[in-house]
Amino acid sequence: AGYSHGFFVYSIWRGVGNSGFKSYFGRCVPVMKETVAAFVGTAAFSVLYGVPRRYHVWCGMAGGAGWIAYRIFEKCAGQTAAACLAAMLITLFSRWLAVRERCPVLTFMLPGIFPLVPGAGIYWTSYFLVMNQMDEALTTGYGAVKCAGGIVLGIVLAFEIPQRFFRITERER
Repeated sequence: AGYSHGFFVYSIWRGVGNSGFKSYFGRCVPVMKETVAAFVGTAAFSVLYGVPRRYHVWCGMAGGAGWIAYRIFEKCAGQTAAACLAAMLITLFSRWLAVRERCPVLTFMLPGIFPLVPGAGIYWTSYFLVMNQMDEALTTGYGAVKCAGGIVLGIVLAFEIPQRFFRITERER
């Protein structure tokens, strides 16, 4: 039984199987892999950031949820709006966790935003500037700035919600 379950999971991961199964999971598997990578990367960043150990999984969940929201919204709303909506989700989740766990919001929000940061766009902008390819530098730089602006706007909009809405699920200590 263990081998058959292992092969099933492997076949989902690799996209092997009949055509209907493969076509459905063929679209979902890359997003699932990316979400797992975002979870692990965010949890690892929370270790580097100095977040207490008991919050590492929560930080990873914030990053994974933000990434999957970004990928879902990216299909219908574009990259900038997707970054804004994903940052709002991460900020709302972080505010809820901060009230629940009685710790600062930044404990969850800073590591959670990590997968959304347009690092590749900034890298390629620098590269194109050094290589004196100004048209490409302008295009990639503008995209990176729009994404960063969407993240900032999402954080600001989520912080406009009054704190009393997050105290509903506050735990007793």
